[in-house]
Amino acid sequence: MPKPTTSRRLSSISIDSLTTQIIAGSIADYKCTAHYSDGTTIDVTSATSWSENSEYANFTVPGSLETYDVPKDTTTTCKITAIYKNKRAALSVTIKDQVSPPTPPPTQSGKMVIDPITRIEGHLRIETEVVDGSVQSAWSTGTLFRGVEPILKDRNPEDAWLFTQRLCGVCTYVHGSTSVRSVEDALNLTVPANARIIRNLLMGAQFLHDHIIHFYHLHALDWVDVVSALEADPRNMASEPNLIDYFTAVQKRLQTFVSSKQLGPFANAYWGHAEYVLTPEENLLLAAHYLEALKLQTNTARMHAIFGGKNPHVQSLRVGGVTCRRDINSSRMSEFRSLLQETKNFIDTVYVPDVEFLAKAYTDSSRSDKDWSKIGGNLNFLSFGEFPLGDVEPKDLFFPRGAIRIDGKIEDVYLGQVRVEDVAVEPVVLDQIFEHVRHSWYKDTTARHPSAGETIPNYTGLNTFDRYSWLKAPRYQGEPMEVGPLARVLVGYGRGEPVFVNAVTGFLSRTGLPAEALLSTLGRTAARCLETKIIADAMGGWLNQLNAGDSTMSSWSMPSTASGMGLNEAPRGALGHWINIDNQVIANYQMVVPSTWNFGPRCAADKPGPAESALQNTPVRVMEQPLEVLRTVHSLDPCIACAVHVIDPQENEVYTVKVV
Repeated sequence: MPKPTTSRRLSSISIDSLTTQIIAGSIADYKCTAHYSDGTTIDVTSATSWSENSEYANFTVPGSLETYDVPKDTTTTCKITAIYKNKRAALSVTIKDQVSPPTPPPTQSGKMVIDPITRIEGHLRIETEVVDGSVQSAWSTGTLFRGVEPILKDRNPEDAWLFTQRLCGVCTYVHGSTSVRSVEDALNLTVPANARIIRNLLMGAQFLHDHIIHFYHLHALDWVDVVSALEADPRNMASEPNLIDYFTAVQKRLQTFVSSKQLGPFANAYWGHAEYVLTPEENLLLAAHYLEALKLQTNTARMHAIFGGKNPHVQSLRVGGVTCRRDINSSRMSEFRSLLQETKNFIDTVYVPDVEFLAKAYTDSSRSDKDWSKIGGNLNFLSFGEFPLGDVEPKDLFFPRGAIRIDGKIEDVYLGQVRVEDVAVEPVVLDQIFEHVRHSWYKDTTARHPSAGETIPNYTGLNTFDRYSWLKAPRYQGEPMEVGPLARVLVGYGRGEPVFVNAVTGFLSRTGLPAEALLSTLGRTAARCLETKIIADAMGGWLNQLNAGDSTMSSWSMPSTASGMGLNEAPRGALGHWINIDNQVIANYQMVVPSTWNFGPRCAADKPGPAESALQNTPVRVMEQPLEVLRTVHSLDPCIACAVHVIDPQENEVYTVKVV
């Protein structure tokens, strides 16, 4: 007897898209879905015949509609048609001039939740209240409890650095360095000169690696429209045939991403957003540098491996010094110097010019009505200092220690009523650091100094009026303090340190910006670049100070009871570890990390943290595409992940938007 068969019939097809409005010069992707009589569906995009009826558009590959420039300040309608197995579907789309002012969205007010944010490391949620197109309030939430401090309890203090270094695969060296410093402080131990220099070189390589990656791979896409680069004409960028060929090859490489519909790092962005102001050729140039930086980062990783054994997570650190004495020889030093020089060349000829170009472009009133040198600033800054050039801290620190507190409002700075040149740098009083937990998911509400800190989790649910973060809220003399590159540059500049004064005045001269522009989203990005060059320029001299054959370790013995602290500057900012030793084991261990300073919640006095305050007054053109908010968040370089939910309390409407 023949087996029964089930007949499945093609009923219809449909065109699916996230949008029917396209910015001229961009590419829109569409999907064709086949619907069958048994209720099943299949994606048949690649097997579908696609067509359009507009001279301003063309299907380059199945489902991928490439659009071209339309007349200025105009909108044109295009009908796209899909045919699959004699079934037909059609959809009308509009193509709008990309330089035309966008139509204001129906609402510019409501709550905007970005959870989590991509192009960072870690888990971060940002909630904002937008009123009339501007952020009025913001709440920063760390959404993951790590609990490393309790893990260290009762362990050998000598082993702590092995655990803390693995807090992060990005800041791969810094927690190890700070941990050994804390134990050495408890032992009152001074390391040999060779060990101090090796540690400076390892930390310097960490800075170069982090800052270049941050700008090109985490932050640049907030300013650079990669899809727009596909419309560039390489012949307008260079006259030499080899350079034209180079930019053409880069463009083809980007086109391959787009045509394959596997955009990888370029997926789910806000390409075509009105806040992108660069020309296609300018976008292509910076996209090319994005790809070059991907290759360059291996140099700094190799620099770590030469004196650290490997990257990530070096192996040569020890309490008392470093173990790479045999690597201090002419061959290894020459290898390090070669990698440093290649990296330095990139910084001088690519990174610095790119940042200066963006600073000028995004403060140019002919390109945009928004001046990003007057958005995203803070008033209080803290730096612990870094790169000891001798045994006496903080006197011998290459990056000086200091605190800056500016009275008034950030608007006073932007209006010229407060001059950065007049701001005083204060010495840091370390016993004035307290961690608040009133709005954090920990037991008790008592603010404690890190040396007496507690890490006892107590999750009570997310409530921005009560407790809403796993991050604590560090305060210095009761005030939130921004830490990181901008804090370090401002402290060095304010103290009149020549390398910082020369770097800042040179940048301001070449960009035509006032010093007050440093207190902004763009200024923060520029400061990161300036200190990268300062460090790269200094590292060659440090390398010359190494003496082959000299000791790299100091002897020591563990006391029964002791306490210490290790302070340094991680690329993202001020980092401190506090250790209490009892019966030769760890009785208590506390860490205050840069992202805790910058992204911590409100304190007991309800003062917003630095990220929360920096986001206030940030303009938001389209709430479903909060590119402007991401610019300021990324400028602080948090270490997080993917969907944006925008809630309009008037209409109770929820939008889901992918972000990178």
